[in-house]
Amino acid sequence: MSRTAQELTPPWLLTALGLAATAGIAAACWTAGHVHADASLLTVARFFHVAFLVVGLGSVLAVDWLAVLWLTGRRPLAAVLDTAVALQTPIWAGLGGLVVSGLFLRPDLHSPLTLVKLGLVVAVTLNGLWAHRLGQLLESHRTGTVPRRLLVRSGLAATVSQTGWWGACLIGFLNSQGA
Repeated sequence: MSRTAQELTPPWLLTALGLAATAGIAAACWTAGHVHADASLLTVARFFHVAFLVVGLGSVLAVDWLAVLWLTGRRPLAAVLDTAVALQTPIWAGLGGLVVSGLFLRPDLHSPLTLVKLGLVVAVTLNGLWAHRLGQLLESHRTGTVPRRLLVRSGLAATVSQTGWWGACLIGFLNSQGA
């Protein structure tokens, strides 16, 4: 089943979601500067931060792994698309949970490294909306050949996703070590 132009998520809605998500992340940063978690809450927040990381990044890795299998001819594109649709909720829940649990982790908003991490979180968020759109465009090629331009755009989205998620993980790890 292919999608027509009328079935695609409207660009204005993706733009509005991107603006709302960016504003939400900015609000979370502001709130983090005003939240003073005690040791117990900090411990709980760390646990949930890791749990949300497992859910979000694990789901992203599953989709990207199936995409690699498709590119090597070992899985059909339909499997990648079906998995991507099925894992959208855990991906977004993981990302949102990371932002919320991060409120309580005492982020140093004056640290250049932390600011890079926040930039990566925004990039992953906006890229996720773009990837959603690319997935919708790929639907019309479910059983056929994917145009080169769409394939390149999808590869770029996957690269931004992996770079953003792993970069934020690395910076979070370094920050937790006092680096």
